[in-house]
Amino acid sequence: MESVRNSHIEQHSRLSGRITLSWRKNAIIYVFLVPVLLHFLIFQFAPLVFSFVLTFMEWPMIGEPSFAGLGNWERFLQDKLAWRSIWNTVLFSVYYIVPTMALGLILALLVYSKVKLAGLFKGMFFLPVVTSFVILSGIWAWLFKGTDYGVINHLLSYAGIEPQLFFSDSKQALPVLAALSIFKVCGSTMVYYYAGLQSIPGHLYEAAKMDGATGWRMFWSVTFPLLLPIHFYVAIITTIGSFQIFDSAFLLTGGGPDYSTTTIVYYLYQEGFTSLRFGYGSVLAYVLFFIIFTISLVQRKFLGKDVSYH
Repeated sequence: MESVRNSHIEQHSRLSGRITLSWRKNAIIYVFLVPVLLHFLIFQFAPLVFSFVLTFMEWPMIGEPSFAGLGNWERFLQDKLAWRSIWNTVLFSVYYIVPTMALGLILALLVYSKVKLAGLFKGMFFLPVVTSFVILSGIWAWLFKGTDYGVINHLLSYAGIEPQLFFSDSKQALPVLAALSIFKVCGSTMVYYYAGLQSIPGHLYEAAKMDGATGWRMFWSVTFPLLLPIHFYVAIITTIGSFQIFDSAFLLTGGGPDYSTTTIVYYLYQEGFTSLRFGYGSVLAYVLFFIIFTISLVQRKFLGKDVSYH
């Protein structure tokens, strides 16, 4: 028994020595991690917990908060406008995600194909990404003005098409906003796909050519499947971006007409910061979190697979 106890003491001493040695070697790393950890706790974790507590409170900002229990959650289940805003956001995602990914891939293939002035094209395609959304919204409002003086309506008149209302039409407003977001973001998706194209080994294309594969066949058999990690990443960020859409609705339509462009984030803004119902706004924020989290898990299941380049 004495020998066993001494063995345990010796093992404990060795473990303590390793921990002490590791701490001495990495002390400077831990010191630099402290500000990052404090930033996370103060500005991310603490607000997350506080907003969750707010979901059970009524707090109009002016006055003392009061406990509401599950009242805010029950209100959400019965709030038709909240469900309408979620549906509008889902529709926006349908209009936005696939076209953004497809256009980004097409632009990346165009630049990667070594066409003349490829660098110029790359800069032109990326320019909207670094342009202020307020400026782009002003340009979009001018292009899609619902009168004969609107640029798009003027062009449509040459085809004999009557002037469209665009932002004043409940069926057209949301697709027009989605087109603005696609124009804004497709340059960044082009960069992601361009980086993915550069990572594909050239010998795979040479082997495909030796097997008699044409350009279209090489795209579907080599390029597209090997870009699966890029598809997954772009799908995740475009999905998150589509469910967080706010600025275009705020700047161009104000959620109208007839609430057709009222997205979940815009409705959250109205409830939390315009009406000062912070408890209910926090509920909407958590609903948005659960939706994005669930969709991300589904995308991870079907797209988040390892790819072998051998």
